[in-house]
Amino acid sequence: MSGIARVGFVGLGKMGAPMLRHLLTRGLAVTAFDSDRKRLASLAADWPGKLRAAASLGELVGCDTVITMLPNSRETNQVLAEGENPLIHVLRPDALVIDMGSSDPVETTRLAGLLNAAGIQLVDAPVSGSVAKAESGQLSIMVGADSDLLERARPLLEVMGRIILPTGRVGSAHAMKALNNYVYAAGLLASCEALLAVRAMGLDADTFVDILNASSGRNVATETKLRQFILSGSFSGGFSLPLQAKDLATARRLGDSAGLDMPQLSRVASLWSDAVAVLPAEADNTAIYRYLETLQASMESV
Repeated sequence: MSGIARVGFVGLGKMGAPMLRHLLTRGLAVTAFDSDRKRLASLAADWPGKLRAAASLGELVGCDTVITMLPNSRETNQVLAEGENPLIHVLRPDALVIDMGSSDPVETTRLAGLLNAAGIQLVDAPVSGSVAKAESGQLSIMVGADSDLLERARPLLEVMGRIILPTGRVGSAHAMKALNNYVYAAGLLASCEALLAVRAMGLDADTFVDILNASSGRNVATETKLRQFILSGSFSGGFSLPLQAKDLATARRLGDSAGLDMPQLSRVASLWSDAVAVLPAEADNTAIYRYLETLQASMESV
C-alpha cells in the first residue's frame, strides 16, 4: 500500500489475528508481538517474508504506525506507556498508535496525554462485529481523532473494516463503543428472557425466532445469536462473557460520570457481573442465557 511504511501489530487474539491477516494480504510487511509466542510463531510461519515475529516490544522500534488489539486498558497501558520497556520509549516522535481494543475512555484520554508528551499520536478505533466479520474484513470501526490523524489512519482501517465512523475527540470512540455494547447486551438479555418464556410455555422456539426477525422485536441478537449459538447449544458467538461484562462496567461508569440515573444499564451490568462470577472464565457472552436458566431454576426450587 502506497504511503504506508513500517507497521507494528500487538495483540493476536480471536479478533486481532484475522485483522492482521488482512494487512498482510494487502502486501504490507508487519512486525507483530503477542504474549503467546506459539501463536505468533504459527502466524509468522504462514507469512514468510511478510510477518516478522518480534521477541519483544523493543523490536517495533522502526514502526511508523502500531496497531494494538488488546482486551482492556490495563494491558494497553502496560504495552504503550506503563509496563516494562513500553512502546513510549521505543517509537520515534510522530509515530501513530491506533488502539483498536475496547478500552476505558477515561484511561484512553490519560494515555493520549502521556504519549503526546513524547510526540506520539494516539487514535482510539474500537471495532464492532463478530470474529466472522473480522475474518471477512467487514468490521465497523469507530474512530476518535482529529481529521488529520483520521486520514492518516484511514488506509489501514479500510483494509480491516467496511464502515469507518468518526466520533470526535480521542476517547470518544471508546465511550461510544461501550455504550453500543450496552445496547447490544440489553437486546440479548431481553431476547434470552423472552426465549425462556417461550420454552416454559411449551411453544416452538424456532418459530419464535422467525417471528422476532420478521417483527418489531428484531435486533442483532435475534438475527445473529439466538438460533446460531443459543438454540444450537454451542454458545460460541466469539465474544467472551468477561469482556462483555467489562464493557458494561465501563458504560455504567460513563453514565455515573454524566450524572445520569440509568436503571436498565445498572441491571444489565449487574447481571453480567454476577454471571462472570458463576460461569467458566472462557464462557461466551451468549452463555448469559445459561445463567438466566440457573437463576430461574433456583427460584423454582425455593
